[in-house]
Amino acid sequence: MDYPTSKEEVLERYSRIFPRSARVTYAPIVGVKAENARVWDIEGREYIDFLSDAAVQNVGHNNPRVVQAIKEQAEELIHFTFIYGFPVEPLLLAEKLAEIAPIERPKVSLGMTGSDANDGAIKLARAYTRRRTILSYLRSYYGATYGAMSITGLDFEVRSIVGELSDVHYVPYPNCYRCPFGKEPKTCKMECVSYLKEKFEGEVYAEGTAALFAEPIQGDAGMVVPPEGYFRRVKRILDEYGILLAVDEVQSGLGRTGKWFAMEHFGVEPDIITLAKPLGGGLPISAIIGRSEVMDSLPSLGHTFTLSGNPVTSRAALAVIEEIEEKDLLRRAERLGRYAKRRLEKMKEEHELIGDVRGLGLMLGVDLVRNRETRERAYEEARKVVWRAYELGLVLAFLQGNVLRIQPPLTIEEELLEEGLNRLERAISDVEEGKVPDEILTKVQGW
Repeated sequence: MDYPTSKEEVLERYSRIFPRSARVTYAPIVGVKAENARVWDIEGREYIDFLSDAAVQNVGHNNPRVVQAIKEQAEELIHFTFIYGFPVEPLLLAEKLAEIAPIERPKVSLGMTGSDANDGAIKLARAYTRRRTILSYLRSYYGATYGAMSITGLDFEVRSIVGELSDVHYVPYPNCYRCPFGKEPKTCKMECVSYLKEKFEGEVYAEGTAALFAEPIQGDAGMVVPPEGYFRRVKRILDEYGILLAVDEVQSGLGRTGKWFAMEHFGVEPDIITLAKPLGGGLPISAIIGRSEVMDSLPSLGHTFTLSGNPVTSRAALAVIEEIEEKDLLRRAERLGRYAKRRLEKMKEEHELIGDVRGLGLMLGVDLVRNRETRERAYEEARKVVWRAYELGLVLAFLQGNVLRIQPPLTIEEELLEEGLNRLERAISDVEEGKVPDEILTKVQGW
């Protein structure tokens, strides 16, 4: 194996072997070692990770409990296929997920990524209701497999080339900062709820609709938090027509917002929950948790994979849940999130580039704007902030082209959180003062 020795060599070899469809670039960090909220690159430089490795490392990079679980399980049984046999580890994991999920008498299906979990949820919703139509939200993101891509409301370029599932319709998500109906909070009459009713009256046959897919907080749309009472009103409409509510907790689940599942903030019990990113502590695993009768609606092998319920990934997932429980990370995420949000709100008072700060727990977004009155998105400025943060030793990214994504591990040391916020503010100041050259815009691709 010809192991690379420099960052430049890695970047060049990446460009030769990986297609552009497989990845996107924010900063040229070649990570080779990590611990909790710190990452070291191939040249020995240290970074503070404000992304949790794309919302994966809720319990921190290389969490000792997770590492130990992986080592112990790998020495005993790496794989014994769950679809034919009865390995114990996925059983224990499924029972634990059923215990913490806000669904009565659930059953659990295991997979490998959030995309396949959402594909399974589509199949289950259609099988249970015997209906085909799926409702989803504009600017939503559910994954890259065919089914998940087909209900995603964020990027339509790929499906214009390769096609998509049929019978998918979209409604606007309730974005109080950039209201799709042009309302302000003081004049809002929940037009977003009324729109759903109108959808059934003029475009979509309600009695032919299987499910509404929703993110409790729209992550890749820019950390958009719905107003209080929104999902309760929507759930009443869905129940009226026998439509299921399928909730994607891939990014917001397992303590990220201060609760096991973000939908718990809104007082609604979903019919289906999908979970992935942080579940394996860095290993690939996903789960669908749903009402028993819904989960039993597909025939044998209707949604499963040879590597489903892998013993090593299942043990890692159990260790993640145990770490969250024993370290009381739900409460910690809530407390650190309040502090971080206050700091970001303070930054907003002092920096015109910041138009809005929003989020729950340690799932936060900073909406950068060129003009606070028009709320014009600051696309170039966001790229420059991310690049300057990289130069300052802070791992950062943006969503929707202008919303900074703030999602450090729930285990981040308080002094490291503080230092990361200091570096972020310095990056914003440097951009506002014109200290970051335009030439870096070609280096930060983003998505």
